[in-house]
Amino acid sequence: MDRSIATRPSLDQWIRHHLAARAFSRRTLLGGIGGLSGLALLGCSGGGSGGTTSTASTTGTTGTTTSTSTTTTSTTTTTPGSCVLIPQETVGPYPLFNDIASASAYQRADITEGKTGVPLNLILNIVNVNNQCAPILTAMVYVWHCDKDGYYSGYNQSGADLRGQTFLRGVQTTDTNGRVTFNTIYPGWYPGRATHIHFRVYLGLALQATSQLAFPSAVTSAVYSTPLYVAKGQNPTTASNDGIFSDGVSYQMPLVGANAATGGYDAELTVGIAA
Repeated sequence: MDRSIATRPSLDQWIRHHLAARAFSRRTLLGGIGGLSGLALLGCSGGGSGGTTSTASTTGTTGTTTSTSTTTTSTTTTTPGSCVLIPQETVGPYPLFNDIASASAYQRADITEGKTGVPLNLILNIVNVNNQCAPILTAMVYVWHCDKDGYYSGYNQSGADLRGQTFLRGVQTTDTNGRVTFNTIYPGWYPGRATHIHFRVYLGLALQATSQLAFPSAVTSAVYSTPLYVAKGQNPTTASNDGIFSDGVSYQMPLVGANAATGGYDAELTVGIAA
């Protein structure tokens, strides 16, 4: 599945929009404070203006609130994780970037950069658990994972110096269904971890969630028996004995199905955010 992202705002546009919203909120707050001061001098009550300052002081949520209000009549996909706040997980040692300003360099749907592996279409539906799981149309999502041999781009690791490379990393903004789709490959594995993919969700320039998704053991076993993966063997660590997933993966296990067109798989997860 190769969904075009051409109709969505670029990351530069997305960032500029939320910076402008944040600046507007600050002006509103300062204006409200000034108005209260004037009313105090006149001996009047400031109760009417006080309500505006409480919403204006929320960091970077103005754009999100406006967008989610337009989605109250939408329905959400009932995939695993629906209408549940996504569990937070460690970012891990290979995020490559933590500042939102770097995100625009990674805006793309196809994140393979020529890396070989079993094709995987990764679909994440971002929903608001505070609004009946309505789709969130203003989210930015960053995903990253290792290649079939267990290596991450951008770092010098034992056996592979991959500094300066950016494969298997991508950023997208959600579409009108609150969805992002990445064309990638089924991740490999490395000692101590179950097979997984990292992701982060941002709203209004603020990081809202850092999590990871797991994979069904049967699918992983089948993939690792294919020619491109068989040399490394099976992953001895599963979600049930992975310390990162010690609290379970009920809300981080996507629905995975075969894709006849690609010869690979589709993996879809609904990610609940408190917006």
